[in-house]
Amino acid sequence: MSKEGDLVLVHVEDSPAFFARIECISPDVKLDWYQVTLLVLQVPLVEVTWILKEEYIKGTSFTMGGKRVVMEQVVSPPKEPPSDEGRESRRDAKKKPTPEKDTGKVISLFERK
Repeated sequence: MSKEGDLVLVHVEDSPAFFARIECISPDVKLDWYQVTLLVLQVPLVEVTWILKEEYIKGTSFTMGGKRVVMEQVVSPPKEPPSDEGRESRRDAKKKPTPEKDTGKVISLFERK
């Protein structure tokens, strides 16, 4: 189940609609329902509160206003260690002689008056 602070991607009618961060999950007055406050990551930022069951927070689809909605938790991809190729190319780049600097004349805009 997604928890407070998690990033989710909300799909509406099977199309990605927006990213949001879960700000707060608190019990609703209805048994087994929760008030889920989302910070919708758009410009300007918008905060919404949806009343959802636990299964909907876990990613099961539900309908809202007659449209199918799914909240999918966003998980960052695992970090891969740098390959040996990258290390070699960096070493080669360090060994390459640097080109001579351009010795152009600097003209001061303040002295032009």
